[in-house]
This record gives sequence, structure tokens and C-alpha cells, in this order.
Amino acid sequence: MSIGDTVQATVLSGSMLAALPLAALAGLVLGSVSGYFGGIVDNIIMRVLDCFMSIPTILLALAIMAALGQSMTNLVIALTVSYIPSFARIVRASVLTVVGNDYIEAARASGLNTARIIAKYVLPNAAGPIIVEATMNVASIIKSIAALSFIGLGIAPPTPEWGAMLSDGRPYMRTAWWLAVFPGVLLTIVVLATNLFGDGLRD
Repeated sequence: MSIGDTVQATVLSGSMLAALPLAALAGLVLGSVSGYFGGIVDNIIMRVLDCFMSIPTILLALAIMAALGQSMTNLVIALTVSYIPSFARIVRASVLTVVGNDYIEAARASGLNTARIIAKYVLPNAAGPIIVEATMNVASIIKSIAALSFIGLGIAPPTPEWGAMLSDGRPYMRTAWWLAVFPGVLLTIVVLATNLFGDGLRD
């Protein structure tokens, strides 16, 4: 494992975090629509998302990758779909605490359309928990990428990735331990750092 491979793997893990804003955006739309309208719309959206949430995140991503094939684009799709339900749940809960306030009723009485009320008044006042959830999910997405690559369903060789490096270095632990230890240490440091950042932001 060269320094260049390590740097490229670090950049790649960062690029895979494109799944985070995509999942957050989809969860933002679904959660805000569900929380704002309620009733049958809320029931339909939440029951569909409950079906996805009944499957562990990594298993859902694993199934999607097995169905779509091994590529960077498919990995982003798999992670995006896997993390949408958690974002939608957080957004819905935040929106439900906002929609009953007087300023929302005033906006409705003034004749503003639904899309503008949600974008201008509901989401900005419900953004706090959404930002924290996004930060806390960074580490989870990095771990999911590494786990999928470790079992051969993530980034295809020869593109370097920490999980794939761990898998490739495992047979050489007795003779060249650094091949597996260094990617593992870097993965641990990054995940720990993002978790601590998320905890600090939540506090």
C-alpha cells in the first residue's frame, strides 16, 4: 500500500459521501410532505419507509449492490436508498413540531402556496435535528462503504479503498502486517473523528 493509494482511498471515501446529501434531500422532501399534510399521505409514505427500515441498512445496501452490480455509481445509489428512511423520519418529527405554530397558520391565511410555506417557514425552523442527523450519518456511510468493499461488493479493483485494502492485506498479517493495519487505523481515526464532531454538534 503506497501513500498515493492511501490518499486516493481517502478522497474516494469523501466522494462516496455524495450519498449523504442525496439521502438527506430525498428524506427532506418525503419527511416534510408527510409531516405537513398528515393523514393518508403520511400513512402511505411512512408505511413504505417502514418496509425499508425493517431491513438493516448494511443488508439493504448489500442487496442493492448485488442486484445492480459493482460500480461507484451503484454504490452511491445503494447508500442513498439505505439512508433515506432515517432522514425522512427525523424530518417528519421535526416538521410535526412546527406545523401547528401560529406563524404557519398566518402564512396559510395570507394565501401562500404549500410549497412556499414548507420551504420558507417549515424547513428552516426544523433544520437543527436534520443537520445533526446528517453529521452523525457520515461515519455510518464511511463504515458501510468499507464493509461493502471488504466483502467485494463495493469499489471495484484496482481503485484503492480502505475496506478493500483490509481484505487484501488480511492474508499477509504475519509477514506484512502494515498492509492491513494502516488502512484500519486510518478508517478508525476518520470514523471516530466524525462521530466526535457529530456528538459535539448535537450537544
